[in-house]
Amino acid sequence: MARMAGTDSLFLSMETESVHGHVGGLAILDPSEAKGFSFQRVKDSIAERVLLAPRFTQKIMEAPLGLARPRWIDDPDFDVSEHLHRAAVPSPGGIHELAELAGYLFSRKLDRRKPLWEFWFIEGLAGGRVALLQKCHHCLMDGVTGADLATVLCDLEPSPKRRKPGPARPRPQRERVPSDLELWMDSLLNVAATPVRVAGYTVQAIRRGARMLSYLVGEDASPLATGAPRLSINGSIGPRRAFACSSVALSDLKSIKNAAGVKLNDVVIELSAAALLRYLNAIGEKVDGSIAVGCAMNTRTGTEDASVANRIATYAVSAATDIADPAERLQKIHENSNRAKEMTARARSTPIASIGEVLPPLLVNLGFRTALAFADQSPLPMNALVSNVPGPPIPLYVAGARMESLYPLSILAHGAGLNVTVMSFMDRVDFGFTVDPDLVPDPWFLADGIQTALAELESAVEARTGRIGDRRRGADSEDTQRLADQVRTDANGNGHGLPSAAPLAAA
Repeated sequence: MARMAGTDSLFLSMETESVHGHVGGLAILDPSEAKGFSFQRVKDSIAERVLLAPRFTQKIMEAPLGLARPRWIDDPDFDVSEHLHRAAVPSPGGIHELAELAGYLFSRKLDRRKPLWEFWFIEGLAGGRVALLQKCHHCLMDGVTGADLATVLCDLEPSPKRRKPGPARPRPQRERVPSDLELWMDSLLNVAATPVRVAGYTVQAIRRGARMLSYLVGEDASPLATGAPRLSINGSIGPRRAFACSSVALSDLKSIKNAAGVKLNDVVIELSAAALLRYLNAIGEKVDGSIAVGCAMNTRTGTEDASVANRIATYAVSAATDIADPAERLQKIHENSNRAKEMTARARSTPIASIGEVLPPLLVNLGFRTALAFADQSPLPMNALVSNVPGPPIPLYVAGARMESLYPLSILAHGAGLNVTVMSFMDRVDFGFTVDPDLVPDPWFLADGIQTALAELESAVEARTGRIGDRRRGADSEDTQRLADQVRTDANGNGHGLPSAAPLAAA
């Protein structure tokens, strides 16, 4: 019976009625060449594979009154049927109908009485395709291990050989569950030790703050110190979620990266910020200064961090949207991102405990709710979250059906009604826009803006460097045409059919 790690516990402790702690992925599957493909076959496949990820068969045992971090315990009544559900969109469903249903399902919090994950098998899509929506609480894993898990639950070929059953094993004994008295004693001891942990944390925080000081002052100060401009997408988060998505060729982003001499993540930030700026201009909103985005950084250092526990750090980057030229803006983002990473690395060189290890979950949740109440009066560290997660570069199959795209869904930070999570999958890069529809009523305008932003950035970088050329319209023309041919017009005839990882048409 393992105690939950401090950072993992934070994702539970900071959850409220409106701020949810789960992430997800929307996979589009083509079962046209999968003999015998069905809901039952997918269910059987997941039931077999999920046993390879033991955390998915464990549930949480919370301490009395939230006075200590929860524990992971084996769920003696685990039944995969309680985690795999079936739904459908009106046939023939397009990407808009699918995204609408995904947003609705993603709005529902996970049941803490069971292992914190679920799958939704979605039928009725155009061209005979199906979708698989996964929801998983962030306390189970971070984005990197989540992408790795996809390779466990999926196959590398459409018809893999069935595994030979191993020798019969005796039924394992049920894990001993602590008594109520033991839980209370453990919780009270944890509370008694809290002042000592707080004192140590305070010293660590002062040392870390001193090391970060040079990054928090001056003209190039981090947005964490200066605060981001308040936009219409920033406000109190509600419980509802909406979703939109778009895809581009990975080779296009790499061509820009290489020509401009920047990182792939810098290109992702520029495209996301440009799409957001286009959205704000369309609704007549003026941005005072530059948009700031929060980025997640993987802090795993090697095999010693092979566990599924979260190993991430978040840093704020100015997206330089006060610069008109996209190529110049990309260079400034590269500089800002490097500086933010330097600040994060320098800060992390001073060890500090996770606040989830220092304070009991009850106090963390109380502090978080208090921060929410005063959010409008405090500096805004970022306008939106932008995360770039490397996905599997190889074809994947689920119960024989080929996975064509994998759109990520993610968490909304308090005060920020937009999360842009990007995942590379084979030769594509899939953008997922998770929003609060009360703050961002039209996420599809943002998603469609990625194509516009990419074309503008390519032209600007080519004009600045003399490179790229006709790369996007040339080398991938055959593959792009093949993907475009698979797009189906949806039931409303609006031209937004279900793409097989193909770019969505601009609105």
